[in-house]
Amino acid sequence: MIKIVVYLILAVTIAIIAARVLFRLPDISQRLPQAALPADPAAQLPARAAELMAAHPGLSGVVPLASGHDAFASRLALARMAERSIDAQYYIWHNDTSGQILLKTLYDAAQRGVRVRLLLDDNGVAMDETLAALNAQENVEIRLFNPSTVRTPKLAGYAFDFMRMNRRMHNKSYIVDGAVAIIGGRNIGDEYFQVGDENYFLDLDVLSVGSVVAETAEVFDRYWNSASVFGVEQIIRGKGNLSAFLAQATATESSDRARKLAVQLETSAVRFRDGVVQPEFTQVELVADDPAKGLGKASRDRLMVTQLGKIIGGVNQQLDLVSAYFVPGREGASFFESLAKQGKSIRVLTNAMNTTDVLVVHAGYAKYRRELLQAGVELFELKLRAGQPTGRKELKPLGLSGAALHAKTFAIDDKRVFIGSFNFDPRSAHLNCEMGFLIDSPTLAADTRQLFDGPLEYAAYRPVLTPEGKMVWNEAFEDGHTEVHQQEPGAGWVKRIVLTVAGWLPIEWML
Repeated sequence: MIKIVVYLILAVTIAIIAARVLFRLPDISQRLPQAALPADPAAQLPARAAELMAAHPGLSGVVPLASGHDAFASRLALARMAERSIDAQYYIWHNDTSGQILLKTLYDAAQRGVRVRLLLDDNGVAMDETLAALNAQENVEIRLFNPSTVRTPKLAGYAFDFMRMNRRMHNKSYIVDGAVAIIGGRNIGDEYFQVGDENYFLDLDVLSVGSVVAETAEVFDRYWNSASVFGVEQIIRGKGNLSAFLAQATATESSDRARKLAVQLETSAVRFRDGVVQPEFTQVELVADDPAKGLGKASRDRLMVTQLGKIIGGVNQQLDLVSAYFVPGREGASFFESLAKQGKSIRVLTNAMNTTDVLVVHAGYAKYRRELLQAGVELFELKLRAGQPTGRKELKPLGLSGAALHAKTFAIDDKRVFIGSFNFDPRSAHLNCEMGFLIDSPTLAADTRQLFDGPLEYAAYRPVLTPEGKMVWNEAFEDGHTEVHQQEPGAGWVKRIVLTVAGWLPIEWML
């Protein structure tokens, strides 16, 4: 029996070594570094940004984008106004209505002479033919982060290169003409931009002008030139089919779904044109992981989790935290518990079991729920929300609608707000590359505090401990009554078993 096990281990080892040789990564040692194009003062966007910032030297102007329609309209409008460059970096880019429309808009910009650089995490895209076709066009260059050298099925790459491929680029940034940047929690896909009638995510981005844009462009360059990134032409065979992409994109643009979206986007555009949306000018700090994290080589002081730990550790009175996936781990749980035991108000909003899209992540969160409550941390679990909530149900600063939470933001002491891609879980802390803005804004911080003080009363379950130590979930209704759930809401006996078993698995480090 022992011999059989030894032979099996030996065979698997040989197979892995052979696969790594056969499907090895391309050599990029001779690749020359690239840099973002400097803003042209005569171009439309840089000129407008300079005009806005003239009275606010050294600061940045920020506009939160809570509405998915505002977020998509902004990206489209900026791409259509671009004159020199577009640099975009995303974890997921879906081949759906919004994904095709934005990709076609980037192609159109390249046809006008705009340099387009698109950096995508290979795990979150499934458009090899399209990417190859676009990458072959003049003024377009597409690169992939930690790509699989096996394209069909792509997941096969995990079998022999797991430690590298388990590290993903979760960043989301969009920089146009070196003058305007959008960062935040949204990927590119219909569920992020409120396209169609399906359920979609509550999310948050921020549009910025001013000094922080150059910093964002510098971070993009560091990732673009990093050792984890490879050109599409090095990974995907063939040149793709441009005609097929253009035909598909044209058909999508003329579809009923796209026409309805266009009407909704026009409403957003009018708000921007009429001055309803105005930037706040303030200090903004960019916080980002060292791209060496993609190879597991970033020093601890260059990790975003270290930087955020110092920022949050400086809280004096109150921390209001929103995280779609909240798995604090042993170290993180102790950190939040310590703050709460010092008398500081710590409030956390995450998804309930029936709203999360990753049940195993909820299992990771559930392991720490009781001890967090015992320490005085207040927990809120967003209920499943369908339709178009209005009025009192609006969840500022996260917007009106959305079935599930995808935003990643927190506010400290009614003074500063973080908006970015970082979830408070082991994956964001140690495996994925992340980024975000830390904004000095009592206004945005107040919006986050008011979210917890008001609308969440009816939009979230409140897990609490009874005097006997039993965990129950309070659900408040607008008619004044409160239902007390003795079992976790949305969890039938099958889900409860799955949740329990998932909590036993030694996979927390990957969540």
